[in-house]
Amino acid sequence: MLLWPALSILVWGAGSVFLILVLLLQLCVQLWQKSHPWDLQHCSTDLTGKTAIVTGANSGIRKVVSQDLAQCGAQVVLTCQSRERGQQALAEIQAASNSNGLLLGEVDLSSMTSIRSFAWRLLQENPEIHLLVNNAGVSGFPKTLTPDLDLTFVTNYVGPFLLTNLLQGALQLAESAPVVNVSSVQHAHGYIDEGKLLLTSFTGKLAQRLPGTGMTVNAVEPGVVYMGLMRHFSRPYCFLFWLVSFFMKVGVIPVLYLSLAEEQDSISGKYFSSSCVITLPIKACQDPHVAQSLCNASVRLTSLVKMD
Repeated sequence: MLLWPALSILVWGAGSVFLILVLLLQLCVQLWQKSHPWDLQHCSTDLTGKTAIVTGANSGIRKVVSQDLAQCGAQVVLTCQSRERGQQALAEIQAASNSNGLLLGEVDLSSMTSIRSFAWRLLQENPEIHLLVNNAGVSGFPKTLTPDLDLTFVTNYVGPFLLTNLLQGALQLAESAPVVNVSSVQHAHGYIDEGKLLLTSFTGKLAQRLPGTGMTVNAVEPGVVYMGLMRHFSRPYCFLFWLVSFFMKVGVIPVLYLSLAEEQDSISGKYFSSSCVITLPIKACQDPHVAQSLCNASVRLTSLVKMD
């Protein structure tokens, strides 16, 4: 007889927690919608016949960005380190977007040799590139040395730096070609070892070389987003993350805004918050001397021709 009241309390308690979580979720959605005036549903940009590159597109917001770009008509090149995971992501995006314009590009962004090989193959078939989203990144790894450099540093900064420079000619051949460098929440706290802070500094320096080319470059912080590594959590955690999975879309919106919004055609060298608003990065990223020193060091590391 005592079992039923105990079970009732347990079920009611779990139900109350679930209800509170749902209400909080609805409140967060409403607040987020008020702070994000741009809506993909009202975007009329047509990417038919245009080529977009999204790095690390097999998971996370990168995968969702790729899907939305494909739905806008773009030929999307999904760059992935693992062919198996890349093929699985391609099949899933294709099924969701009904797009036949998806291509898989196998590249290891922690290897400069792999990046050069990928860029060469890509440019053979795509002399013009209309959009580059540098979104791949790693976090939480212990210090690991690759044949080139530290894994996190080269993946989050040196790789995107090299890839952007190798594709710059093809981007400038397009009538309008945005480059979107995706930063992170950690950038605001100055985690230089993550590489994202350096990528933001590079954004401003590169923009100085682009006026009149039709190519623009901006950095954006996607906000708090669901990460692929969360699949390793326990089932209760997975359920909780599923419940708040709208954060995935929150992170996608600012990236898509810089990729698709027509008003962005003339804006370059800026840092955008997750609310799609221009803001200032931390002071280190605003220092022109730091940016120049970073540029010079990056050129030496990647053996590129000297940049101004």
